[in-house]
Amino acid sequence: MIRNIAIIGLGTMGPGMAARLARGGLQVVAYDVAPAAIERARSMLSVAETVLDALGIAPPSAGVGTVRFTDDIGDAISGADLVIENVPENISVKADVYRTVDGLIGPDTIVASDTSGIPITKLQAHISHPERMVGMHWSNPPHIIPMIEVIAGEKTAPQTVATIRDLIRSIGLLPVVVKKDVPGFVENRVLYALLREAVDLVERGVIDPEDLDTCVSWGIGYKIAVIGPMALLDMAGLDIYKSVSSFLNADLSNRGDVAPMVLEKTNASKFGIKSGEGMFSYTPEQTKALQGERARKLVAVRRILEGRE
Repeated sequence: MIRNIAIIGLGTMGPGMAARLARGGLQVVAYDVAPAAIERARSMLSVAETVLDALGIAPPSAGVGTVRFTDDIGDAISGADLVIENVPENISVKADVYRTVDGLIGPDTIVASDTSGIPITKLQAHISHPERMVGMHWSNPPHIIPMIEVIAGEKTAPQTVATIRDLIRSIGLLPVVVKKDVPGFVENRVLYALLREAVDLVERGVIDPEDLDTCVSWGIGYKIAVIGPMALLDMAGLDIYKSVSSFLNADLSNRGDVAPMVLEKTNASKFGIKSGEGMFSYTPEQTKALQGERARKLVAVRRILEGRE
């Protein structure tokens, strides 16, 4: 049984993950090499806990778990039943973490990666006992989005997948077992297909960014929140899909590189909210207001989808 969890690397996702796991009654030790990241995570933890309260997510009868921060990776891993790696999307960086972890844990400790899309098979090549390594891909913001992808690499033991799937279920979240270890898994493959077409339409001058967002959020986004893509095919009719896709698929963007518009902005250090400008411009005040507003709306939508409103 998994009771003690170590999170290695805090970043954007770590605090929300820690808060949600602790709310599920688990004991969490969160590690980062950067003191600034730890301090930022401490403040983000209280924000995440407030959101969990708004969602009405109560701890189990045994009580809420704990979150402790440390800058000592050995301290974080000591006694852990599960180690969740949450460092940047770079195989070399992740491999360094696995080599360090390898010498500090027993063969039964599960190691999970929160990678957004690097195949687990590539990652488990850098750890002994690859059968105990699995993908555990949370969706951002992790304390609000209840779905978590579970991905086996070529050498992952079925029992490892089952243990992580059951853990996710036990704390009231929704595990999705990905049956093949493909780059990007499922969520990001679908998302990036949508983003590729969205960027292409804006870049070609078909639509302005603001109107693109309105079209997606209040059109397909509104529907897909309630009716998933496969069910939507049935609702619209497979005959309609066959007819439209017979001519539309040939005109959709199928570029295999990064769009020039995105390259131009990133080369100019316009990364989005984190830099104050991306597709749109943001003041610090706007950023803070947006984060609060989006969290509030995500909470409200989730409560409705769960039938609690």
